[in-house]
Amino acid sequence: MSQLFPTVGIIARNNDAATIATRDDVIAKLKARGRRICLDARQQASNVDNAYCLSPDKLAHISDLVLVLGGDGTLLEASRCLAPAGTPVLGINLGRLGFTVDIAPTEVSDALDAVFDGRYACDDRMILQADVVRATGDAPAAGMIAVNECVVRNRAVARVLDFDTYMDGMFISQHRADGIVIATPTGSTAHALSAGGPVLHPDLAAIAMVPICPHTLSDRPIILDADRTVEIVIGRDRQDDALFTRDGEVGAELIPGDRVIIRRAPFALTLIHADGYDYFSILRNKLHWGRGQNSSGT
Repeated sequence: MSQLFPTVGIIARNNDAATIATRDDVIAKLKARGRRICLDARQQASNVDNAYCLSPDKLAHISDLVLVLGGDGTLLEASRCLAPAGTPVLGINLGRLGFTVDIAPTEVSDALDAVFDGRYACDDRMILQADVVRATGDAPAAGMIAVNECVVRNRAVARVLDFDTYMDGMFISQHRADGIVIATPTGSTAHALSAGGPVLHPDLAAIAMVPICPHTLSDRPIILDADRTVEIVIGRDRQDDALFTRDGEVGAELIPGDRVIIRRAPFALTLIHADGYDYFSILRNKLHWGRGQNSSGT
């Protein structure tokens, strides 16, 4: 029988003591299971041959599976090279919340045994792709990937932003708000939730359009089919500049008349979950969702 995931990559964002200790433990466990190991070159280690220390882009294409060590932010960053390459990801949580990196360091050995024995589930998460187009027709930023969300907001914290929204070219509404979040189901528990949006189950092919602190109370979140194209047009009447961000990182500065075009990416992010993964358990334990304050249930 052929070996499952013979080449395993490791990506970690930080070089702190806890990350290094977990990384070295993971390397030892992978070696004991006979796997070839590729390491993110930013995380060179003495117990991995330097020939197998690669850039994240090269690591994504040569690996059969990538282990991401860190928090959700580390996985979001790594996904920009892993998702286009179609490389599945197993997240080991060294952060605070851990929605997408769901394996605790103490569970790594059991999780690897389950995955390498074929006791795992593939969880394909839809992601977004965004282009910024100037009123002149220039496109200063294109093909930007977002796993969680795309956000348009005013640069000036104390000012509202005027903008219009469209779906497949059909006018939706004019908005006056701090901004707007366009979220995937994965991102529905992140910025969009804080802005009053709904929780979307990750199996849904949908996106949430959630205004941030709208000036009009009737400006409410709306759920759209994932195969629709959303367009946000910055108002021309006010001269306030805006920002486009994806997954918490600035993607482009926006000026009046700019258009942000957001659509479903032609590829997905494949998460690997060891046997026993339960999305609703993650909601209950991370957000205390669906249970009373004094409940001790899981």
